[in-house]
Amino acid sequence: MTMKSHVSHTLGKERMEMGGAGGSVTIIRKDKKVMWQLMGDMYMEMPLDQSNASDLSAMDVEQTTVGEETINGIKTTKSKVIATKKDGSKFGGFFWTTKDGITVKMDLLSKEGDKKMRMASELTNLKIEKQDPALFEIPAGYTKNDMGAMMGQGGMPNMQEMMKGAEQEPAKGQSRSRDKAKSKSAESEETIDVNKMLKGLLGR
Repeated sequence: MTMKSHVSHTLGKERMEMGGAGGSVTIIRKDKKVMWQLMGDMYMEMPLDQSNASDLSAMDVEQTTVGEETINGIKTTKSKVIATKKDGSKFGGFFWTTKDGITVKMDLLSKEGDKKMRMASELTNLKIEKQDPALFEIPAGYTKNDMGAMMGQGGMPNMQEMMKGAEQEPAKGQSRSRDKAKSKSAESEETIDVNKMLKGLLGR
């Protein structure tokens, strides 16, 4: 399937919007070690250590630089990464990253036992500019709810709920390696959980 979203990123914080007006918003706050899922006028909260975000620090990671490439007019360094988890399962592939640490493109393969899954993602309409801190906070008037029907297996948001609606407009964000900001609209062609991979890889 192909899914379109827009992603805002600032130091230690990330926001992903999917599903058009009335769709799903996921906010990751590494500084607070929580993830918020906003839908309608309510939100759900879960600790990051209980989410399925990939934790590269707990894996054996091999990274090799392949060369320089230009993606959508942006100069990047292409790298090959293979990560092995403690249980022996692996994921890896190619990353195209700017000098500021922005992953513009990735093409990944995940293997657990005999099961293989692939996901590709590419940023378009990338902008680096100042970010509104309110994008990474729970809006006023939202009510906290439990992890009910909107949470799927493994504690992740139900992707069927998240996919309702149309694509988003580009958002704004900040580069990790500069006291500036970046915004990015990411189009993902995938067969695995977008949230699971993007949280671990874009925020790496």
